[in-house]
Amino acid sequence: NAIFMTYGDIPPEELQAEFEAQALGRFERSDQRFEVGDERRLAAPLVDEASYALAAEEAKGDRTHVVLGWLLDTNTDPETVLTAHLLSGVLLDNSASPLRHVLETSDLGSAPSPLCGLEDGTREMVFACGLEGSRPEHADAIEALVLDTLNAVIEEGVDAELVESMLHQLELSQREIGGDHFPYGLQLILNALTPAVHGGAPAAALNIDPILEALREKIRDPDFIPGLVRRWLLDNPHRVRLVFKPDVELDSRRATDEAARLATLRGALSDEQKRQIVERAKQLEARQQQADDPGVLPRVGLEDVPAELKIAEGTQAKVAGIPADWYAQGTNGLVYQQVVLPLPALAEAGSDRLALMASLMAEMGSGGRDYRATQKLQAAVTGGLHASVSVRGAVESTARTSSAFVLAGKALNRNHGALAQLLRETLETVRFDEHDHLRELVSQARLSAEQSVTDSGHALAMLAAASGSSPSAALAHRWRGLEGIRRLKALDDGLGEAGGVETLQAELEALRDTLAVLPRRLLVISEAGEQAAIREALEATWQGAASQAAEPFAPEFASGRVRQAWLTSTQVKFCARSYPTVSPADPDAAALMVLGGFLRNGFLHRAIREQGGAYGGGAAYDGDSATFRFYSYRDPRLAETLADFDRSLDWLQSTAHEARTLEEAILGVIARIDQPASPAGEAQRSFYSQLHGRTPEHRRAFRQAVLGVTLDDLRRVADRHLDPEHASTAVVCSRASEDEAVGAGLSTESL
Repeated sequence: NAIFMTYGDIPPEELQAEFEAQALGRFERSDQRFEVGDERRLAAPLVDEASYALAAEEAKGDRTHVVLGWLLDTNTDPETVLTAHLLSGVLLDNSASPLRHVLETSDLGSAPSPLCGLEDGTREMVFACGLEGSRPEHADAIEALVLDTLNAVIEEGVDAELVESMLHQLELSQREIGGDHFPYGLQLILNALTPAVHGGAPAAALNIDPILEALREKIRDPDFIPGLVRRWLLDNPHRVRLVFKPDVELDSRRATDEAARLATLRGALSDEQKRQIVERAKQLEARQQQADDPGVLPRVGLEDVPAELKIAEGTQAKVAGIPADWYAQGTNGLVYQQVVLPLPALAEAGSDRLALMASLMAEMGSGGRDYRATQKLQAAVTGGLHASVSVRGAVESTARTSSAFVLAGKALNRNHGALAQLLRETLETVRFDEHDHLRELVSQARLSAEQSVTDSGHALAMLAAASGSSPSAALAHRWRGLEGIRRLKALDDGLGEAGGVETLQAELEALRDTLAVLPRRLLVISEAGEQAAIREALEATWQGAASQAAEPFAPEFASGRVRQAWLTSTQVKFCARSYPTVSPADPDAAALMVLGGFLRNGFLHRAIREQGGAYGGGAAYDGDSATFRFYSYRDPRLAETLADFDRSLDWLQSTAHEARTLEEAILGVIARIDQPASPAGEAQRSFYSQLHGRTPEHRRAFRQAVLGVTLDDLRRVADRHLDPEHASTAVVCSRASEDEAVGAGLSTESL
């Protein structure tokens, strides 16, 4: 099937005429459909095992995944899909959900599996749950734990407030206008694509208000959720239990088997076949070097770039004596509230707990409630709370930092007062004395961080390479980079020792008490007509809030070159090279920003991905750390890729470049600057840009400077700032690649 989907403001009749003229007019109408058929249903549950590669030193302890999955109904009926999401939320959404609670607190594994939940992207939906950090011999017990919990749901029912909370979450998620990372219109179209592919009605998938009303009636029946559990899960024989266990010999067996297979293939080749392979390799290389004709594609030029950068504007009005920034945006019935605190001066040990505290705050108890009661309340009246630490290099000099601790939440308009109360309670009374839960969360954070290496290894390598360039880069490496993962593992191990959890509790409580009395600032984003009611509720909520100024956060930093290879369990490599450059206010910053795309499009993509075999590669300027970084993603090579980073700079200086290649690079930067966001996202971008010194004037001037970059500028800034003598290098690779890394002049670090 061919499905045409468009997003933009071109009239549909014009699009249909183009479809017909350029494509459909060349074919005769056909009513034949090519469909994905239903799976052959299992008559009885299936048990299977599989293995994954893991280094011997990392295989110590419990590393097995045990997951159960059920095949459900098709995804072509929107009400069925939303009902399945409701059931998944009731069972697994948070710590108050019955199935998630038993998985989180079970001694049979370390944490709920990342696969927990509903997958509705396939024709027939899948519901899965299980544990990671387990052992193969626990599989029967884990399966029994899950089935016993589901039976308990049928026999005892489910808390009606929990079910209503999950329907509230569905309403909020469906009502919220997204688009911060993906245009909202395109997001809606892709939501309709799945049912369209499988024969459903696309428009019905977008009209969810009648479905929510129907579900609101159905959940009044206390047997509704238990009935779904029985029909879709317990009475459904199409169930698979997968035990996924580590195998320290798997990598070596694969390598041996591949070498033997290649040797067999080579031995069976005739001289003529060998000659053909060599010739084809030459032809491939020639094709990769061949310049494509961009004239066959629609063209967007610099003349199409809008003259002005749209920036959301807010107003300032105090609430209970607290400075507040108000943004009137079209939020479709939602309100966003955030509490912003300036980071105080902290010793290194205290600052290292900031990121951990941010990840824990919304998961712990507060307001005198335990964590399960708090999770239940959050689900009932908000779309969730989350905390974060925002640290960026100063605009004028990245030797200084601009920093804030942020506690944020969102809710439907009718719950704005409850959201404000939860934010204050969480900030001032979050508790860390529920030791078992605290340990569970740290263990889950560790597992998530370890798993992130194979997905985000290139980003982690770039953080490591840049860590000697500026205070903000050093903090990023220490808080959310490879060093942060290593410290988190050490913390998790230490919690098993006597007094370990009590020590962590005391550290987090001391941080809470420090933050709770800092001068605060509020950010409120809502529809204009709701602001008066929100202001009244905020006045009542924040009366009497303490405020005590503190010395500003100024992290210690030791600059220096980095040359590291981080060894972990991975079959591929992630390479990064970083150069210290200039802050965003420097006139060279715009050219450095364009240079990243220019090198990626013109040289690095071909050399690293097409010829080198990596999944991806490129370069980018980072203004927060004042660095220019090269990277490769899922790369089979190491030294050769590092050499390609250097060769790209030679290519820049020695090759005659077409004007269109510069234009493409400039347009790529402008596309990122002008990237549309949701109404709330636009307001947040504006607020935090100004908070960190990126005023509207600075942002518009930088955009204008990007539009004026020349080829001579690119060569000049590369020659001035990308000096090999100052380059730092970091790679993430397996222990089998240690000799290669050492040969490239890198010291080794164990992750």
